[in-house]
Amino acid sequence: QVQLVESGGGSVQPGGSLRLSCAASGFSLEYHAIGWFRQAPGKERAFVAGISWSGDITDYRESVKGRFTISRDNAKNTVYLQMNSLKREDTAVYYCGLKGGSYYDTPSRALEEYDYWGQGTQVTVSS
Repeated sequence: QVQLVESGGGSVQPGGSLRLSCAASGFSLEYHAIGWFRQAPGKERAFVAGISWSGDITDYRESVKGRFTISRDNAKNTVYLQMNSLKREDTAVYYCGLKGGSYYDTPSRALEEYDYWGQGTQVTVSS
């Protein structure tokens, strides 16, 4: 059974940093693309960043480019989202999703292309 667990969320001041982790159990992430999404109160879940199975292709929403970095360590079965220069508008619950439908895949910005999700981790940016 595929289980994804996000961690690393918390409360930070504007300009601060957090590193989120998405760890898998019962399943290898190695050959699958992974995406990070976020959902703010009253809004739909939205794409933040994605990474291909090999790690050589990444994609970011425009508002986080230059501030967030997605990476993966297949040996640890974990994907990371390093978030720097955080802004109040980054406040949301962050979820990682796995594209389980195919191997050797590239990331997608489409929510419906992700088959498995973690429970989410809260990120709050405020002074």
